Amino acid sequence: MKNLTSGLIVAIAAILLFTMSAFTVNQTQFVLVKRLGEIIAVKKEPGLYFKVPLVDDLKYFDNRILTLDGEQPAKFNTSENKYMLVDSFVKWRIVDPAKYYVSIKEGGEAAAEDRLSKVVNAGLRTEFGKRTVHDVIAGERNAVMDSLRQKADLEARQMGIQVVDVRLKRVDYSEDISKSVFDRMISERKRIANQLRSEGSAASEKIRADADKQREVIIAEAYRDAQKTKGEGDASAAAIYNQSYSRNPEFYAFYRSTEAYKNSFKSKSDVMVLDPGSDFFKYMRSPSKK
Repeated sequence: MKNLTSGLIVAIAAILLFTMSAFTVNQTQFVLVKRLGEIIAVKKEPGLYFKVPLVDDLKYFDNRILTLDGEQPAKFNTSENKYMLVDSFVKWRIVDPAKYYVSIKEGGEAAAEDRLSKVVNAGLRTEFGKRTVHDVIAGERNAVMDSLRQKADLEARQMGIQVVDVRLKRVDYSEDISKSVFDRMISERKRIANQLRSEGSAASEKIRADADKQREVIIAEAYRDAQKTKGEGDASAAAIYNQSYSRNPEFYAFYRSTEAYKNSFKSKSDVMVLDPGSDFFKYMRSPSKK
């Protein structure tokens, strides 16, 4: 019975010793092993490891890519002395746990992001100070991000950090110059609108003048053709009258006289005062006379 108890105690002590000595590293972690405050090992590969109980201390770090995203856009000055609001984010990861721990001490991830944020902001200030508004908004935006990533990564390596990527989410005018920009845009749009109205009015006047000209030409040509047709008709009528008159002048004179009688005595109220011996009554006095 005594041997059983001793064996049980040894087994429990062995289990406790194993539990206190063993530790695991998964694939998303780095583990820093410290002994009496001094770094003695860095475990980067996942698996089961052992330490000296009550002597060794463990520090766990995330080895995945992390995101540093500022809460508020930062203000930077361009080469044109215009302030721009810049909203950016940084992708970073720990590549040297020992250097990272020494650099940040006990500050943790918050301290690392604070130092990294200062590095990125300093780089942004330098890059924006060398470029115009157009360059940072559209023209050289990719160049700004590439240059900033390289410079930030170079400084971050001293902290055991790798800067994977730097991206500009939004670049916009600051509030103090937005109004002037919008006023200039409105003024430009009004100028274009006035120019289009002026060009439209000129085109309208030109079209109206051309239409009036064509109308006058059409009327003149129509009047010319009408007068020509009328003249030809009058000439034809005169020719017919002349031909008829030349065949029988007496009959033509008689016909014209009867037409005159008919037009003169249309109404009973018509009154004419003439000499009975007038040539007007020639065919009334002697209708059969040649």
